[in-house]
Amino acid sequence: MGDEGKGKLTDALAVNAHVVVRANGGNNAGHTVTTADGVFKLHLVPSGILNPECTCVIGAGVVVEPNSLISEIDGLRSRGVPVSNLRLSDRAHVVLPYHPEIDKLEESGRGQEGIGTTLRGIGPAYADKVGRHGIRIADLIDEASLLRKLTREVQLKNEILTRVHGKNRSTRPRSTVHWWTPGRDSASTWCQRRCWFRTRSTKASRC
Repeated sequence: MGDEGKGKLTDALAVNAHVVVRANGGNNAGHTVTTADGVFKLHLVPSGILNPECTCVIGAGVVVEPNSLISEIDGLRSRGVPVSNLRLSDRAHVVLPYHPEIDKLEESGRGQEGIGTTLRGIGPAYADKVGRHGIRIADLIDEASLLRKLTREVQLKNEILTRVHGKNRSTRPRSTVHWWTPGRDSASTWCQRRCWFRTRSTKASRC
């Protein structure tokens, strides 16, 4: 059931829900749902995905490791779970390859006072979001724009690696872009499915 059985509870409530939203967090979370079709372990996809009548939203507050999300979606599809009811906000921020690296160095630097992070880069990704250094899902679609933004951010991250942690520069903008290239089409598809809510005044607002 996990720490508190959140996944099982969400799956139960989703039977009567129209929308289930993952509002924050990253793929460090794990929600296990057991059904007649077996055990499903979800990390980014909302637990309501097992109800095809329920719209599932990965909201703007989530930090997304794109390849992990694609792997999770492919795993659901391979087991016959439809994912056409899944929506991804193009404003969600991205966990990039340098985030786990910084996460590991920071945790190691805490020594005996380590906080037990999963080392998946969630904290550093949120730090970039708050500090206005983050890359969003929408940025992944345009390679030229992504390279331009990453050139600036990678330079900053290399300064952190060398001056703060005493490590060699290990991150390059173009290699970071190539890390994502296989999933660009998927990002475009899921961003086109981004969710739109209608308020009572019939005015549309984006998630």
